[in-house]
Amino acid sequence: MDLIANLQCADQPGIVHAMTTAVLHCGGNIIENQQFTDHTTNTFVMRTRFETSQGLAAAEKSLGEGLGKFSPALHIRETAKKPRALVMVTKESHCLRDLMYLLELGELPIEIPLVVSNREDLKQLVESHGIPFMYLPVDASNKAAQEKALLAKVAELKIDFVVLARYMQVLSNDFCAALPGKIINIHHSFLPGFKGAKPYHQAHDRGVKIIGATAHFVTADLDEGPIIEQDVAHVTHSSSPEELIALGRDIERRVLAKAVKLYAEDRIFIVGHRTVIFS
Repeated sequence: MDLIANLQCADQPGIVHAMTTAVLHCGGNIIENQQFTDHTTNTFVMRTRFETSQGLAAAEKSLGEGLGKFSPALHIRETAKKPRALVMVTKESHCLRDLMYLLELGELPIEIPLVVSNREDLKQLVESHGIPFMYLPVDASNKAAQEKALLAKVAELKIDFVVLARYMQVLSNDFCAALPGKIINIHHSFLPGFKGAKPYHQAHDRGVKIIGATAHFVTADLDEGPIIEQDVAHVTHSSSPEELIALGRDIERRVLAKAVKLYAEDRIFIVGHRTVIFS
């Protein structure tokens, strides 16, 4: 069995040796290992991929016993078991289309058991890919009830993480707190940070020279969660607002897909207000 173990704890002497010993105790053979110590927070993180003939339960027991004195946050997953993502959208389809395309190609190691939207614009597109679609309209009067229904779906479908693929609604603090480090969002950046309607038109009016996109974890602080992935493109005075929008869409879909893939492969650690990501 091929397993991935993610470990995070305070940096302490002997942690690497203990991890190696624990893997050996379950008949394991390490085939990939990456580690990092963040000296600002004194946090140690390690991602270890290993093979064992004794299975997941034996590995969890050996690692739990061998690393117990370090009080780690430890997550072990069978590599072949794909994380389940609930995708949320509104009416823009470029990020959703890319996720479904990569999924069909076998290049995105996730399952998408449900797409949820506050509009019905993308229902036909989603269902044409064989994925169930849930229409969940949201306004000030029903937001709490709708988010409660959404969390019930997360539990029912055993969702591992949520992807906001251009979902144009602000999630409540309670919803964010219910899924810490499990909600990924994508938005434009490097415009600079023009807010409100038509950000690319604002960027065009200001003559920006760089546009881009940022994928990050969602927190109660709007668009300020730990950053996962970013990309950027240079533009010139000759670029029209429509060209900026097209280029921005391309960057957004690529950045979101990369962030989802990194999460699905257990390569992301949240350390303080930033992320540690193993390539």
